[in-house]
Amino acid sequence: MLKLYYREFGEQHSGTPLLLLHGLLGSLVNWQRIARSLGERYRVMVPDLRNHGRSPHDPDVSYPALAADVLELMDDQGIEQAVLVGHSMGGKTAMSLALEHPGRVERLVVVDIAPVTYEGRLAQLLDALLALPLDELENRRHADELLARQVADKAVRDHMLQNLQRTDTGWRWRNNLRALRDGLDSISAFPEYAQGLSYEGPVCFIRGELSDYIRPEHEGRIRQLFPRAEIIPIPGAGHWVYAEQPGIFLERLEACLGQVI
Repeated sequence: MLKLYYREFGEQHSGTPLLLLHGLLGSLVNWQRIARSLGERYRVMVPDLRNHGRSPHDPDVSYPALAADVLELMDDQGIEQAVLVGHSMGGKTAMSLALEHPGRVERLVVVDIAPVTYEGRLAQLLDALLALPLDELENRRHADELLARQVADKAVRDHMLQNLQRTDTGWRWRNNLRALRDGLDSISAFPEYAQGLSYEGPVCFIRGELSDYIRPEHEGRIRQLFPRAEIIPIPGAGHWVYAEQPGIFLERLEACLGQVI
């Protein structure tokens, strides 16, 4: 288990805390706008998951390991139960924790990901990031120009380059790109839990209507592991649901939180 770096919002509030978990190649920064808004009513904790942001690096990228880190954070903070809200890789981490330690999760909100294996995603992006010649970079604009040869989407490049950091000895990635690339098959999959294992608490799956990460053929697996699952679409949103439609996302999330005060 690793000690995760985190930020906290709404420390003055009592009640069940919310933990917001980011996706692959993200960091706690991705959640800050949402966390500030939720912090007006709830105690909110936002960690950098292992191999991301300011948290420690480790070659183990499995979901049981990621879930154990989050559980360690809860233990360190004296949190007996939390509401977990996870996007993409963070959603799979949250699902793993809920299945392994259901008594520690009051309710679960999974954002645009299903408990299934995804094929052929993100390998090309990780390879492009690893190939960026850090020792030749003049500035962040230069990095963007070089990355554009492999990654056409400017929004994706901007998101990735948030993780590029200038130090006294040159440029470096905050993320442990090598461990993430080597473990991509594990990250793209979902653990095979024992037959009959399920989380019986309330669960919302929030999906972007323009995204293909939660598809009709996934619903059987979702309801097998999470019998009380409700699937909620967000119009006009792709995979980055809370960034693309923050107002609607917050409204739907608040409805999912329901009785959490």
